[in-house]
Amino acid sequence: MIAEEILLSYGAEFENFKRGDIIFSEGDSPKYYYQIVKGRIKLNHYNEAGKELILAILQPGLSVCELLLFIDKKYPVNAVVFEESTVLKLSKAKFIKMLDDHPRLSRDVNKFLSERLYYKFVMLENNASLQADVRIKGVLDYHKSFSPDRSMYSYQVPLTRQQLASITGLRVETVIRTIKNLEKQELLKIIDRNIYY
Repeated sequence: MIAEEILLSYGAEFENFKRGDIIFSEGDSPKYYYQIVKGRIKLNHYNEAGKELILAILQPGLSVCELLLFIDKKYPVNAVVFEESTVLKLSKAKFIKMLDDHPRLSRDVNKFLSERLYYKFVMLENNASLQADVRIKGVLDYHKSFSPDRSMYSYQVPLTRQQLASITGLRVETVIRTIKNLEKQELLKIIDRNIYY
């Protein structure tokens, strides 16, 4: 999202994390801008029954909950390292100064936030559907939207069936059955247990 050289010039530092590490927890105050260099990070929440709800799985190049750096609110989610990861970490004060110094960069961040918000609305609408295929296609569309290649079957979905269930609020069995039905409809392909959309 933001060129590494610019972040480094404002004092950003590389930080490495192992799978399962927690970058921040629900209820923490935002103090840093985080941008993923390598690996994946999931944003999750646990409901009152202890069931995990995955709100997003973030890829390299994406930032982690940057929108909270602009308001005085605590994190409503946990950021958990999904696989060994490296992030660039920049303090909130230096992040704001960087945006003040670079108006074009500030516009780019606003555009990115707007796109994310748009897709969050789409995801909310899809997850409100009673139809499993609508929910799953919504998740696949959302994740593929970050890929430069939008052609059919070009995107290898980086999610397991369990993670798709956690994102959509469906049971794993329902996800498995729905994925097979979507393959029969030629909306996706399954190759070596991987989903291509």
